[in-house]
Amino acid sequence: MSPTDALPKTGVLSPAFGHSTANSESFGAERLPRLRGLMRSELRLVFLRPRTAAMLGFLALVPVLLGVALRYFHDGDSSRGGGDGGTMDFVNQVTGNGLFLVFASLAAALPFFLPMTVGVVAGDSIAGEAHGGTLRYLLVAPAGRTRLLLVKFAGVLTFCLAATLTIALSALAVGAALFPMGDVPLLTGDSISMVEASWRAVLIALCVAASLVGLAAIGLFVSTLTTVPVAAMATTVGVVIVTAILTGIPQLSGLHPWLFTDAWMSFGDLLRTPIPTGEILRNLGMQAAYAAVFGAAAWARLNERDITT
Repeated sequence: MSPTDALPKTGVLSPAFGHSTANSESFGAERLPRLRGLMRSELRLVFLRPRTAAMLGFLALVPVLLGVALRYFHDGDSSRGGGDGGTMDFVNQVTGNGLFLVFASLAAALPFFLPMTVGVVAGDSIAGEAHGGTLRYLLVAPAGRTRLLLVKFAGVLTFCLAATLTIALSALAVGAALFPMGDVPLLTGDSISMVEASWRAVLIALCVAASLVGLAAIGLFVSTLTTVPVAAMATTVGVVIVTAILTGIPQLSGLHPWLFTDAWMSFGDLLRTPIPTGEILRNLGMQAAYAAVFGAAAWARLNERDITT
């Protein structure tokens, strides 16, 4: 019998990695369940906090307040179509069709309320773990710094979607209760059926959620810079406020196309026929670019960060 025949069939050393093939396969098989468990833990951490429930409840109130104001205090003068997709174009249509309350509520919440809640969650993502002393244990688990960062980012993005859907579903319920529902007039003057309009409403909600991706990446990066969650939250929200101020200064118009908020209202183009996709794609591209830049910065910062103290 040759010496190689005496070697066990399981546990042959892999020359490339210096460990047994069986152990390597076992490690690879365990990766996906471990990642799923880490993701489930992150989602529980985000959504089971009383703070998150309070923020989602606040967002759900935005359509209620807007719907009640339009139902009982609106003067009834509503313009039909021809707008540029701004907030008032949607508000003026609500009394004629309750589905427009979804669009009006999202347009009203997008400039500040949605970014404020996303800033809180994103700012707390890494800084909260560092402040609580759990960051080092997560990395020893082993979660790995890259994997942990991806899970944290996925958790923030899930909240972005949940926050947007909370507003949309609340607005749909309030709109159906307070206003007539039927064929939906578009901003270009045409009308579509409720079924088609409902699909467009879903696309609009997804577009609004995607508009928050850049801010989520900024918040994640800021969260890696400090161990004080409140400071990270305030800084992220402050970025939104500063960006809004810059947007309102005409003399800085050359800077506006580079701001992550510049094409936020492009979702209004989904209420036109045919649908112009230029601004929507520009918005998605801008969010992807911000996510790439600040995601890379967050990864670099987390990988050089000393988490042993």
